[in-house]
Amino acid sequence: MATEKEIAVAQPDASANSSSEKSSSEFESVRNLKQAEGEAYASGGDTRYYEPIASYEGKHRWDPKAEWTDKEEKHVVRKLDLRICSWACLMFFALQLDRGNINQALSDNMLNDLGLNTNQYNYGQSIFYLCFLCAELPSQMISKKLGPDNWIPIQMVCWSIVAICQCRLSGESSFYACRALLGLIEGGFIPDVILYLSYFYKSKELPIRLSFFWSSYILTQIISAFFALGLLKLRGYQGWEGWRWLFALEGILTAVIGVASWFYLPPSPTQTASYFRGKNGWFTEREEVVMVNRILRDDPSKGDMHNRQGLSLKLLWKAVCDYDLWPIYLLGFTWTLPTHTITAYLTLILRSLGFNTFNTNLLTIPASTLCLIQLIFWTWVSERINNRFFIVLVCQIWMLPLVIALAVLPGDYSAWSRYALLVMCVGFPYIHAILVAITSRNAGSVRTRTVGSALYNMAVQASSIISSNIYREEDKPLYRKGNRVLIGIVVWNFVLIIGTKAYYMWRNNSRDKIWNAMSDDEKRNYLATTTDEGNKRLDFRFAH
Repeated sequence: MATEKEIAVAQPDASANSSSEKSSSEFESVRNLKQAEGEAYASGGDTRYYEPIASYEGKHRWDPKAEWTDKEEKHVVRKLDLRICSWACLMFFALQLDRGNINQALSDNMLNDLGLNTNQYNYGQSIFYLCFLCAELPSQMISKKLGPDNWIPIQMVCWSIVAICQCRLSGESSFYACRALLGLIEGGFIPDVILYLSYFYKSKELPIRLSFFWSSYILTQIISAFFALGLLKLRGYQGWEGWRWLFALEGILTAVIGVASWFYLPPSPTQTASYFRGKNGWFTEREEVVMVNRILRDDPSKGDMHNRQGLSLKLLWKAVCDYDLWPIYLLGFTWTLPTHTITAYLTLILRSLGFNTFNTNLLTIPASTLCLIQLIFWTWVSERINNRFFIVLVCQIWMLPLVIALAVLPGDYSAWSRYALLVMCVGFPYIHAILVAITSRNAGSVRTRTVGSALYNMAVQASSIISSNIYREEDKPLYRKGNRVLIGIVVWNFVLIIGTKAYYMWRNNSRDKIWNAMSDDEKRNYLATTTDEGNKRLDFRFAH
């Protein structure tokens, strides 16, 4: 038996006989759930106005009359978690292993071996993040045209080759060149995967799946620390330093994952059949019906484009100019600055406190573990209480006393006490998954979701450029000036987060007044004739 909610959304009135009755019942609203439950669209629109385009890859499974039970849907979601989400996490492991192992290399005196100082390292990281940023949008355009299932594995193999080449670094120029190439190739990976996951999950399911996704990023920091304990001991073998072996062997591992991803990733929920995935695919016809209809009833805009449809320059410009997402981009630029700054220098700071290479890598594990726990917990809480920006604010509340302490503690303060503060800073409530999901959810269309995910991540990478230059050579080892800058950034984030939530509440309330004052006929006429698109429609509601 279907639940009352599913019947209300999907089942037309069987007693309707006349054409007028059919108009008001068979095309019953696909959005009968209340906005208070976090749905994308307000109630009152007829199903016919939310029908996917003819070329949509799941159109043959679209059925506005389809019913299913909660048990069936949960079974489908579990299969998606096993087949899709878990592999996305594995791919993120590969990304973070190759872009993050430089922190372990630093603990093995890589800078001294190459004759580099802290400022030159900063420049190299700035080059990486700048190239990473510049690659985001072009990569999304390619991904939308080729399909993420094709483009993501190509990226992975290419960046693995560059990562392996880092074992031959010889000085400043080669260091900068490799950082630039890694940034250009890796840049689009995260928004590409987010777009891919949105094909399979509802808007309320995506945040916790993204928390699993970023959990793999944090787990990689823990796993790579253990890898480093063994690989860095190869210093001297075949005349190589340990960090050279680290780059070479971890690059080979990620290349293998990239090749496997080429054969593994399906294009969409209804396109899983292949020589490697089985001639019948992963899902039955019934499961495909459930997957397609539950996604489109949650957010009908996902049927606006097919998964091999590229964006024209006109559509790209319209998505860039979507001012309703600009507050999230601005927040992406500043919310990570305090923690990214401290995280990037964690191993260097621990070495300056007197810890050796072995202990330094071990001591990064508690911070990563704490961050992992907080990521999953706070993402779950945000959806549970249907309040995202309050949880985002919790992150800054957590950070403020910690950065104040780092700025004012005397230099002779206990190394272990300073280490505890650093653990708390790096293990902060990581709310990245919440903001990424809000960007996808508030886009309101496939084109804006495609571009918005890239622009948000570009803002985050731009913040990484800034964070790589807040701690300076002349300010070490306590970085007093840098920590005072971080205090100011946290205070700014307080203002920005509260202002962003207030903006979305105002936008929703304004539309509610207009929409709720309209009769059913007026709503149908609006949906039939409107030129409003995506999140500019009167029936669209922003998550906050």
